[in-house]
Amino acid sequence: MYMIIIGGGSIGYHLCKALLKEGHEVLVLDKDAAKCENFEDELGSVCVRGDGCEVATLAEAGVSRAEVFIAATDEDEDNLVACQIAKHKFGVPRTIARVNDPKNEEIFRKLGVDCPISVTNLILEHIEEKIPTHPLIHLLTVGEEKTEIVEVKILEGSKSVGKSVKELSLPSDSILALLIRNGQKPQVPTADTILEVNDRIIALTTTDSEAALQEELVND
Repeated sequence: MYMIIIGGGSIGYHLCKALLKEGHEVLVLDKDAAKCENFEDELGSVCVRGDGCEVATLAEAGVSRAEVFIAATDEDEDNLVACQIAKHKFGVPRTIARVNDPKNEEIFRKLGVDCPISVTNLILEHIEEKIPTHPLIHLLTVGEEKTEIVEVKILEGSKSVGKSVKELSLPSDSILALLIRNGQKPQVPTADTILEVNDRIIALTTTDSEAALQEELVND
C-alpha cells in the first residue's frame, strides 16, 4: 500500500519506520532539509524535501495513487490544508491528521478529514474512568456519516440515574446498544431498563448529537 506522510518529525519518522517494516511503500515530505538527511541516513531515500500544502509538490509525490495520506506536522493549519488537498484535489480515500490543539479536532471532522487524532484526547480517554468530569470515551468513528461509537459512564448525580430508557429524551439518531453493569453480564438495554450509578453504556450516535447524548445521560 502506498502512503504519504507530511512531516518528518518524531511522529513522522517512527510512523514511516513502522510502516516500512510492515512492507508498505512510504514517502515522507518535509520542508526541512536536515530532517530529510536524517531519513536518508537511517531509512534510505524515503523522504523528499517539499511543502505538503502545495498542490505541485503533492502531484510530484504521486499522491493521486496513495491510499492513505497522513499529515503529522506540529501545525494544525498545515495538517488540515494538506488533508483537504489530498482528499478533494487528488481523491485520496483515507486521510489522517495529527491534531495538536484538542479544540480543533471537531473542526477537522467537519471539514472532511477522515481520522483526526488528538494525542491529548487519546491520553485523556485512557484515564477517563478515573476522572469523573470526563465520562464519555470515543471508541470508533464509522463511515462517511461520522457515526460515533462511544462509551458513557453514568456518574453519581447524573440526571439519568433511576430513570428507565423510555423516560430519556435521547437524540433521534442515538441508540443505546449495550449496558455493562458490575457483577452482571453485558446486556442490551430495553425501554424498561433502569439506569444505575456506574453503569457503562455503549452507544451509537453522531458527531453532531454527541453533546446532547452526554447531556441527557450524564449531566445533572
